[in-house]
Amino acid sequence: MSRTESAVDVAFGDDGLVTVVAQDASSGAVLMVAHASPEAVERTRETGFAHYYSRSRDELWQKGESSGHVQHVEEIRVDCDGDALLYRVSQEGGACHTGHESCFYRTLDGDTVGERVFDPDAVYD
Repeated sequence: MSRTESAVDVAFGDDGLVTVVAQDASSGAVLMVAHASPEAVERTRETGFAHYYSRSRDELWQKGESSGHVQHVEEIRVDCDGDALLYRVSQEGGACHTGHESCFYRTLDGDTVGERVFDPDAVYD
């Protein structure tokens, strides 16, 4: 397990990543879940913009770098075990690449309960 520089120890898993929940700082809505490497956490702290680690692309990325739908990080919290982070954010545009405000826009029964705030075809080429 790797650790990052902070007053509270963050336990990164064997894969070098920690789970991150992004939450709207105003409404409390959960926007998305992603993963971060130590470098992603440090870049987030340095810039104030949410950075994550893409397991599928195997690279560091800033949320909104291609869509413009960035997350301004107001606070980073650590859970009691130190193995998950909460980014409290101010979200510009939608958080989900499907165009929805939150990645949690449907129920287990398949009902759409979240709002679509942008057309992904118009944003992603």
